[in-house]
Amino acid sequence: MSIWESVGSPSFDVEIKNYFNYKNPKRIVCIFVLKYKTRIKKMEKKYYLRNAIYGGILILLMFLVYKLRDTENTNDHQTYQVYGKTQGTTYTVKYLAEKGNNYQMAIDSVLVAFSQSLSTYIPDAEISIFNQMENTDSAIVFQNELFYPVLQTSKEIFELSQGAFDPTLAPVIRVWGFGEMEEPEKIPSDKIDSLLEFVGFDKYIVFDKTSLKKTKKYIQLNFNAIAQGYAVDVVALFLEAKNIKNYMVEIGGEVRANGKGTDGTGWKIGIDKPIEEQKDNQNTQRQLQAIVTLNNKSLVTSGNYRKFYIREGKKYPHTINPKTGYPVTHTLLSATILANDAITADALGTACMVLGKDKALEMIEKLENTEVFLIYDENGITKTTMTKGFEEFIQKIE
Repeated sequence: MSIWESVGSPSFDVEIKNYFNYKNPKRIVCIFVLKYKTRIKKMEKKYYLRNAIYGGILILLMFLVYKLRDTENTNDHQTYQVYGKTQGTTYTVKYLAEKGNNYQMAIDSVLVAFSQSLSTYIPDAEISIFNQMENTDSAIVFQNELFYPVLQTSKEIFELSQGAFDPTLAPVIRVWGFGEMEEPEKIPSDKIDSLLEFVGFDKYIVFDKTSLKKTKKYIQLNFNAIAQGYAVDVVALFLEAKNIKNYMVEIGGEVRANGKGTDGTGWKIGIDKPIEEQKDNQNTQRQLQAIVTLNNKSLVTSGNYRKFYIREGKKYPHTINPKTGYPVTHTLLSATILANDAITADALGTACMVLGKDKALEMIEKLENTEVFLIYDENGITKTTMTKGFEEFIQKIE
């Protein structure tokens, strides 16, 4: 019964008749109005309370149905953790899938095919065949779909960074001992200028979706600064093709994650403190600078605190400036990129390490859906800075 329907009820009529027993008509009207307003307030309160109870019951029922469905899904699924070795490092893949779907062998096969295309350590890999080519009139025709995306992304980051990221740096990297060759006994200063004549991604590389050629003899490619991130994406896309929505792929510390982690929330990924690893102590204890929560994002850290050597008391890190041909000497210790895909994050991380703190921040701030967290040295004190958008992903920072 609505509030207005109650006006014609028997109890309401009795109350009105009682009011008219008073001799003062004005008093009768006042009493009637006050009594009526009080009654309406009581009835409104009653209906508000009833609606609140019904609403609470409805929410509870919806929650119970959701939990029941979630429990049913959990009973049909399980969390898989697969591990292995690839590209001279290790990989870890965690994902939630229906029982009986262990993709260990399939993931290994994907990574083998990847290395057969892009690893300079495999003599008959596609990239090795290209590097060995001397004829500028010939081109290699891609054997699969893996080669073109890394070339296209390399071109984009090369242009964005104004040459700070350049895969044609291969011969310079090699002579410094950070590629296939051993560390040199002395600094190869006498070779750098001549080798720089073979560096220039925009000048010497021509490609399309099916083939690749060089415009100058002895031009070579090295994708070590982008390959691991790219491999992470390739494995992630394999999982997504299997309709897996909750996963974390990590190769050599480079990560892409989606959905929920093993604790039911986003994936928690650590950013290491830039502690130098001494060659006589390979078990340097890992310490975290920050913890980041990932969901449908990639996180890649580039740094100079692990790969380096010292000659005559001077440190030579593995990050080489394509403009000078020498290892960088600025105060930036590590750059952690947060992006939609790991291939982009990997290449940008290298570009940041070449550019240094200020130029790195300037470059990343121009990009959408991309953030950076930098660790740098200032007069012997380790400090951090980041783009504004990175702050929402950080759970803990020390």
